[in-house]
This record gives sequence, C-alpha cells and structure tokens, in this order.
Amino acid sequence: MKAVVLQSVLTCPHCGHAQQETMPTDACQFFYECTACHALLRPKPGDCCVFCSFGSVPCPPIQQQRECCG
Repeated sequence: MKAVVLQSVLTCPHCGHAQQETMPTDACQFFYECTACHALLRPKPGDCCVFCSFGSVPCPPIQQQRECCG
C-alpha cells in the first residue's frame, strides 16, 4: 500500500495565496480561512473537504480509496 501524504498546499481561489498545511487523519476539514485574504473556503460540490477541492494532495481517506467522512 502506498504511503499516505499528510502535507498539502492549499491554494486560495480568491487571491491565489498558497499555504502548506497538515491534513487531519481523523476528521474532514470543511472550512479553511485563507491566511492572506481571510476568505473562508468551503469544499466544492462533490468534494468531501477543502483539501480535495483546493489542495495539492487529496485528503488521507481519499488517498487510501476509502469513504471520507460520509
């Protein structure tokens, strides 16, 4: 089985700011406040969390091909 990546770079769709964050392994992250413009990011329709919508790496459950926070 492939190793799970816990670091993801979130890119704000409003201002383009990119910030590396550590993904939680025990919960979905539904909200994220951009550290530059303070926009509150929410998952896009069909995505389970902000990392799957705006991150460079999807969340750990998706990486492991498991259901996420469903």
